[in-house]
Amino acid sequence: MKNTAIEDYITAVYRIEKNNGNTRSKDIVDYLKIGKSSVSEMIVKLVNLGMVEHGKYSTITLTKKGKLLATKVLFKHRVIELFLTKMLDRNRNEVHQEAHVLEHAFSDQSIEKIYKILGQPKKGVHGEEIPEVKL
Repeated sequence: MKNTAIEDYITAVYRIEKNNGNTRSKDIVDYLKIGKSSVSEMIVKLVNLGMVEHGKYSTITLTKKGKLLATKVLFKHRVIELFLTKMLDRNRNEVHQEAHVLEHAFSDQSIEKIYKILGQPKKGVHGEEIPEVKL
């Protein structure tokens, strides 16, 4: 069973790290638009799962395990966005939220098939890199 909250938090940390170089709890609060206490509880859970490290000055960094999960979720998200735009002729500016929901629902096998049908693209609909992952 998947935990979509864990995937959302890990992906948030990944994206914040990419943009800012480091992540703090406040950054996650702002990014996910949720309360401080919820973020604090999840950070403890993610540390216990070996997904993040909570270091000096409250910085939060992904572990190798956390990065692997984040890139997998981003891969799924970007493949789904491409599928929605290319195969279903949806507007690329309108697919993000739907892809966010579907990234948690699609199986790895379905994503692999969709990725192959799309020709194994390297760039997403917004020009971002589609990370290479092993599902």
